[in-house]
Amino acid sequence: MKTIERVFQAVFFEVCMLAIMVPLSAIITGFSAGKMITVSIALSIFAMLWNYIYNIIFDKLMGGNRIDRSVVVRGIHASGFEFGMVIITLPVLAWYLKISWLAAITLEAGFLIFILLYTFVFNWLYDRYQPYKRWFSKEAMG
Repeated sequence: MKTIERVFQAVFFEVCMLAIMVPLSAIITGFSAGKMITVSIALSIFAMLWNYIYNIIFDKLMGGNRIDRSVVVRGIHASGFEFGMVIITLPVLAWYLKISWLAAITLEAGFLIFILLYTFVFNWLYDRYQPYKRWFSKEAMG
């Protein structure tokens, strides 16, 4: 995967996730939508950078054939990505929302469950349908 497609994949991943996560998190947590948008955008910017770096490392370790990856490899991929995110986001979440570490862990657990499933499904669908190549091919561009 070339850099431009990696950037596209990361942005596409985050935009789709934000469209789902911001309204749900505001409803579930009771925090204002504005506060959850701020949290979500900050975390998304970090996640895009982490996604880019993590996927380069993962592809080097696992090889470039992403289409034939097993469910186990995809589970490892999603889990490793989320573990890296939690290390940074947990203290930031507790600080910004002015909540206890226990509340931050609970909130993070909810995010983690959603994102873990979302990451698995998104990457599987992305690899299968390759929207970048479909949308930006010479034929699609006319």
